[in-house]
Amino acid sequence: MTEGNFVDYIKVHVTSGKGGQGSAHLRREKFVAKGGPDGGDGGRGGHIILKANKNLWTLYHLKFKRHFKAGHGGAGGKQTSTGADGEDVYIEVPLGTVVKNTDTNEVLKEILEDGEELVIAKGGKGGRGNNHFKSSTNQTPRYAQPGLPGEEANITLEMKVLADVGLVGFPNAGKSTLLSVITAAKPKIANYEFTTLKPNLGIVEYRDYRSFVMADIPGIIEGAAEGKGLGHYFLRHIERNSTLLFLIPADADDIRKQYDILVDELRRYNPEMLDKDRLVAISKSDMLDDELKAEMKAELDKDFEGIPYLFFSSVAQQGLMELKDRLWEMLN
Repeated sequence: MTEGNFVDYIKVHVTSGKGGQGSAHLRREKFVAKGGPDGGDGGRGGHIILKANKNLWTLYHLKFKRHFKAGHGGAGGKQTSTGADGEDVYIEVPLGTVVKNTDTNEVLKEILEDGEELVIAKGGKGGRGNNHFKSSTNQTPRYAQPGLPGEEANITLEMKVLADVGLVGFPNAGKSTLLSVITAAKPKIANYEFTTLKPNLGIVEYRDYRSFVMADIPGIIEGAAEGKGLGHYFLRHIERNSTLLFLIPADADDIRKQYDILVDELRRYNPEMLDKDRLVAISKSDMLDDELKAEMKAELDKDFEGIPYLFFSSVAQQGLMELKDRLWEMLN
């Protein structure tokens, strides 16, 4: 999936259909002098409905269509026949979509199950025909109700990636390179910060035809929780990952300090993120010789007490199977 096709935030304007007019028809038949009222009710207006589809991965299909309008209800007819209901409009969204009212910023729902539906604009009720208004004192009412208007709303759809493993790290830590090596994803890779501007998803193939989904999320910088850099734009994608893989390059000035900054940004954005399983992976370790690696291990054992860590190199393809094994254990 190329970066330009990954759309995870969209605003749409929706209008439901108005209800049909009730009928004020009076029964007219041969040999029936005064047949009385027989006007039917109007049909209801069409709803605008969001529907979850597990086969969608982004909101890209809504990028060029932002206005949705449902059909109006049909008018009532004679012989108390009810008008047809307006046509409902379904908007398909991927799992993990958060639905908000744009004007009030109120969260209406998080859509998490395939086939789940949410009515975001209800169609107007159809008006009642004159048949409902007859009484002993008013036997031929010549009026009927008009249909009720539909609803209009501005809706924001925000997608949070549903991946098993989220890659967390500073810009240029080697996240995209890892994803390109252990999955079939082809993220943009370059030697400058913020090469990745949108999340990339890849399916990691594991032993015995099993697999899990990994998300490469744009790099975190200090102050991301306040919205610096790409801040909130991508921190929300980490919320849904069950395991966090912290990537810190072997040539970092202070590995523990980098880890602490990353954890602190996650905590400031949403403290619940710290409940997730964590694994620290030291990337670019092909730059280390055995002696240096042994020295670093002794230091990391002290720094990362109780936090699992490992060394790997995407470019030299070292330690990748061990990394997959660790992640699979944590996920299962």
